[in-house]
Amino acid sequence: MSAKKNNSFNIEKGYKSALIFAKTHYENFPVVSLLIPKKIRKHVAIIYWFARTADDLADEGIERAEVRLNNLDDFELNLKNLLNGNAKNEYELALANTISEKKLSQQYFFDLIKAFKQDVVKKRYDNFNEVSDYCRHSANPVGRLILELFDIRDEKAFEYSDKICTALQLTNFLQDIVIDYNNGRIYLPEDEMRKFCVTEKLFEQKDIYDNLKLLIKYNTDRIQKLFDEGKKLLPLLRGRLKYEIIWTVKGGEEILEQIRKNDYNVFTCRPELSKIKMAGLLRKSLFNI
Repeated sequence: MSAKKNNSFNIEKGYKSALIFAKTHYENFPVVSLLIPKKIRKHVAIIYWFARTADDLADEGIERAEVRLNNLDDFELNLKNLLNGNAKNEYELALANTISEKKLSQQYFFDLIKAFKQDVVKKRYDNFNEVSDYCRHSANPVGRLILELFDIRDEKAFEYSDKICTALQLTNFLQDIVIDYNNGRIYLPEDEMRKFCVTEKLFEQKDIYDNLKLLIKYNTDRIQKLFDEGKKLLPLLRGRLKYEIIWTVKGGEEILEQIRKNDYNVFTCRPELSKIKMAGLLRKSLFNI
């Protein structure tokens, strides 16, 4: 695959727009931080544009599920076309260039779209294996793409990255449990809800019962173990990327710590990372505190 230039589009304009796009969308951490080498930032930004745009097609607005799926089908077709040199706009031309120039695995982009389609139609998860499979498509590809941008393609590195990305996705599920529920989704496995005698009715009540706290604690402990296992990635990294990943992991762990401090009440006390807290975590990351 090669990124063919379209005279009516400008690649650098696409990258510039993607950088602006990334800076104007809220995430727990800056998508394109100063820890990312300048020559890599535009590539990170265009990947973020792709993932965020697909996610918005699945979640934003009031369209029916059929319309959302059709929009995602069109987005997937556009991906296939841009990979064949037929980009429809500057964003797509820049993405095609990044995939070609950095030799990125195309399948990871299709995996992301698969996850967003699943969000449209699947609202409950029978067990943790189903949740893990969702993370395999929704989160893990992003970590692998970042590693590929830095020309890291070691299978062990991918394995540890998957642990971190899954942990981050699961952390986000706990952080946004109310938002997801209001959108009709519950990512907590149903068999674990039954194990802790938690029903969906408890999600609607303001009182946080002990069994609900125990379920959240159970999930928090599992996520922490995934972070701990994923940290084995760090010795395989060097330079700014290593500090970026340390910072990211510390951010996820800080969310978990806030959940613990709030006595596992994620329904009325949404954990968040302030700019001051993020700056403090960055300092700790740089000085390995």
